[in-house]
Amino acid sequence: AATAPRIPPTRLALHHFDINYSLQLKELWPSVRAGLLCEQKYGALLNNFSLLDHVTQELELLNATDFVSEATKKVQSVVAAEEGVVMQAEAMTQAEISPPLRASISSNIKCYTFPRGDITRFRPARPDTLGILDYYLMDAASLLPVLALNVQPDDFVLDLCAAPGGKTLALLQTGACGKWVFLKLLLLQVLVDVPCTTDRHSVMEDDNNIFHKRRTKERQMLPMLQLQLLMAGILATRPGGEVVYSTCSLSPLQNEHVIERALEIAETQFNIAIRVEDLSHFRMLFQDTFSFSSDCRLGELVLPHLTANFGPMYFCKLCRM
Repeated sequence: AATAPRIPPTRLALHHFDINYSLQLKELWPSVRAGLLCEQKYGALLNNFSLLDHVTQELELLNATDFVSEATKKVQSVVAAEEGVVMQAEAMTQAEISPPLRASISSNIKCYTFPRGDITRFRPARPDTLGILDYYLMDAASLLPVLALNVQPDDFVLDLCAAPGGKTLALLQTGACGKWVFLKLLLLQVLVDVPCTTDRHSVMEDDNNIFHKRRTKERQMLPMLQLQLLMAGILATRPGGEVVYSTCSLSPLQNEHVIERALEIAETQFNIAIRVEDLSHFRMLFQDTFSFSSDCRLGELVLPHLTANFGPMYFCKLCRM
């Protein structure tokens, strides 16, 4: 008997997303779907360990801008405006002035992107005379969890899932990490960038695709694995410590639901209180570069969009009380 034709995992993934994300995203799904199926947009993360002057000039001549420094300027202007209002009204305390905006955005991270609607590609990175690359091409949205972590000088940082290493690379560019920790001690900063369905890869590449039929059970167990990793990150932090959880999936089962379950387990089984930090200011700071979901209950979600085709990228910041 003839064997049934093999269905490519990319088609299985798209069928799965059509069923689930059309219900989740409703009228936004056709646009997000088109973004997922089109060429991804990249950012150029500058390598602070290389000679940067000529690279910066070259990128700016191409009309690319450093979206992190642009956000920093926006923070400074907003805070200055609010302080002016406070001085006039003399009715608000310093603590009442947009606390999230007062949290610094690491200016040491420099990532250049082309404007919305501009599909220009960056040239491949070139090594200098010492063999050091001048920049790294990556999804610029993957820097948002690193920026949310807000690493300060000499912080002990644990990158719990450091493969393939893009976010670790970005953390190194901050120049703030005192040590990379692989010891049994309680930390202040933990990044938990978990394995997920990697939605864009799943609809574009058959190779190493988690929607391959032989990986069905592995895919179904992802939320459990993600929960276990997040709990490990929470338990690794000391009181006052912070955890940033992230995925490159649109799925609420891998995003908000994992956060909710972790909060419940932390309280009921470990008597640990967790506060979910408000990251809504990221939408204001980076709206010129990324397309954000307005319906994310916990954390923030970058949606692929044809004019700003980054993501998907979900990130949520937790603080251990």
